[in-house]
Amino acid sequence: MIVIEDLSTRPDLRVPALGLGGVGGEFLQHDQTGLLAKSSHLAARWPEYFLVLLEDGVPVARAAAVPVAFPTAERPELPDHGWDAALIWAAEDLMDDRETNTLIALEVMVAPGRRGGGLATKALEALKKRASETAKHTLVVPVRPAGKETEPGLSFEDYIARRRPDGLPEGPWLRTHERLGARFVKVAPFAMTVTGTFAQWRTWTGVELQDGLTVVPGGIAPVLASASLDVGVYVEPNVWLEHLVVRASTC
Repeated sequence: MIVIEDLSTRPDLRVPALGLGGVGGEFLQHDQTGLLAKSSHLAARWPEYFLVLLEDGVPVARAAAVPVAFPTAERPELPDHGWDAALIWAAEDLMDDRETNTLIALEVMVAPGRRGGGLATKALEALKKRASETAKHTLVVPVRPAGKETEPGLSFEDYIARRRPDGLPEGPWLRTHERLGARFVKVAPFAMTVTGTFAQWRTWTGVELQDGLTVVPGGIAPVLASASLDVGVYVEPNVWLEHLVVRASTC
């Protein structure tokens, strides 16, 4: 039986939940905007949106989200900068003490030995339920289609356009969302950005960058590098999907 807890009531679950691992290559931990997503920050500011799925008391999946105000006059559409912009929006709204009405999922992570068994679906459903319970009308997700790591040279648009004979997306993570009723909104072409020297990229990936494009482990796009400038820039696209939320009954 799966039990769902959050860090507002079970702060002790933060460390074991993080032990489930992360997404992509180690280099993604060096997205400077992503420093706002440190688990200590999320636990301190939005613990009710950091969910942990337990089986027999052991974490088997986690899901984290942040509340934002959207749409507004200043934010008429979801941002091209995807995941990074979601964190900036959440931080701005927190500092401005702005009322929020939308939940943006930052991640869903399933224990490596438990993937493919429906836990990711349960985690997404739990986030939708939490959105409903906290009067959020929408759950939006800057989806990172992890399956594209096997085809980093393929255009992002071509990858997400692929469909199976049953009409569902070929990418498994996109398929999971669509089965839960998510609708495509737009591509976020600059969802995450990581910049580093050639030496830093070698440390992060074990790969020596070359002038031009270099594929690195865990990337869904290549790194654009310049030896003369000693810099490599990784820009990762995501796709915005929207889940409508059924408001919880107040009766």
